[in-house]
Amino acid sequence: MTDLIVRSARAEDGDGIWDMLQPVFAAGETYTVDPDIDRAGALAYWTGGKKVSVVERDGELLGTYYIVRNQKGGGSHVCNCGFVTAAAAQGLGVARLMLEHSLETARTDGFRAMQFNFVVSTNTRAVEIWQRYGFDIVGRLPEAFHHPRDGYVDALVMYRKL
Repeated sequence: MTDLIVRSARAEDGDGIWDMLQPVFAAGETYTVDPDIDRAGALAYWTGGKKVSVVERDGELLGTYYIVRNQKGGGSHVCNCGFVTAAAAQGLGVARLMLEHSLETARTDGFRAMQFNFVVSTNTRAVEIWQRYGFDIVGRLPEAFHHPRDGYVDALVMYRKL
């Protein structure tokens, strides 16, 4: 993983971020985003009001994540994140690197906890990684997600104090 660099996203990263988001959103298996979302809509969803980072190796983007306040007011000390890894980068440790970076970023930014509001239960790789890093499943929304292949599946709320 030493050749992987995490940095803040820049405007010129739009094409690379879209290249990662498009197949994930189109598959409709992990995000509650219209599978037909266009580039402008996807980038607005991913970057609007959020702190966005990317993982790169030799100038190629391999992952992206965002961090944002989960709620306003009395809930503003809890953050939320979204993660996407490029298909070609699966198994390289990109997701773990982004999670570790996001946890440190969240602490540095003054958040006291991180919460994932809607983890599709069939996304077992993500669930396992989050649990290894101390996230608890604190809620289960029965059949809250309509998976294109598996039908109605549960969504999980996962939480970790920082």
